[in-house]
Amino acid sequence: MKAIRVAAYGSPDAMILAELDDPVPGDDEVLVDVAATSVNPIDWKIVSGAMQAFIPLPLPFTPGVDAAGTIIAVGRNVTGFSPGDEVMGFIGIVGAYASRIVVDPQRLARKPEGLTFMQAAAIPAATLTAWQALHEHGELRAGQTVLIHAAAGGVGSAAVQLAKLAGARVIGTASTANHDYVRDLGATDVIDYRAGDFARQVSGVDLVLDLVGGDTQSRSWPVLKPGGILVSTVSKPDPARAQAMRVAGRHFATRSDGRQLAKLSAAFAAGDLRIRIDSVFPLADASQAMARNRGGHTQGKVVLDVSAELSA
Repeated sequence: MKAIRVAAYGSPDAMILAELDDPVPGDDEVLVDVAATSVNPIDWKIVSGAMQAFIPLPLPFTPGVDAAGTIIAVGRNVTGFSPGDEVMGFIGIVGAYASRIVVDPQRLARKPEGLTFMQAAAIPAATLTAWQALHEHGELRAGQTVLIHAAAGGVGSAAVQLAKLAGARVIGTASTANHDYVRDLGATDVIDYRAGDFARQVSGVDLVLDLVGGDTQSRSWPVLKPGGILVSTVSKPDPARAQAMRVAGRHFATRSDGRQLAKLSAAFAAGDLRIRIDSVFPLADASQAMARNRGGHTQGKVVLDVSAELSA
């Protein structure tokens, strides 16, 4: 098998494509031929060393959290999946940038019918993050108004659609070039975050989904109505600021959940949710793919095509 390897923390440019022995599934695992994986911000944050204090990893390691492919072997205790099943999953914090992986089947769901492996690989982490942020931590209800920052990115794109499906009014922030895209996803209003202060244009919001952090998070507090909720996937909101504004601030790490992913998969298969592929890179060009993701201004997800490595 082939895999991207990180021998030392630092620049993604130092990553290499290496030949490794095939992994062997344990009794409670499945072996997957990976067709595609996608790039998430956590990938390049881990590679850079920025997460080293929170996520210590033995070196070398293979980055990547998302994978889509075909099961080729199952452990003797595994039920519910068989060789030949086409699956996708948020497999864990690392390991997906490889042509073969072993995975806990509880992290997997079947690939949505009608979608390619490239599309399926773009779904798990981003869509699970969006769902959990809105519904588990943001307590979103029909009729509410939600402000979604970075609405054109992977998580933002999923969140706009999920919030719209929940019956909420959606406001997004994005660069001007992405406004039509975000509106097409279901946003009622889109604000250019570079052209002015969104806090002067929005008020009385029930929920803010912060996918940016920093100054964007700080300026988001005043747009919330009393009792509103600010949910951040990036950094922990200031509890003193939340108390002063009479709102709640919440931060969380996405939970891998195969059952929840299966429900989302059904929504993609039915056409209720759509996935946008921003760009596709071969596995060997993982560093360029990370640079594309890190640069922002994407529409949807950056994907790595692993399928060529299966026959190489």
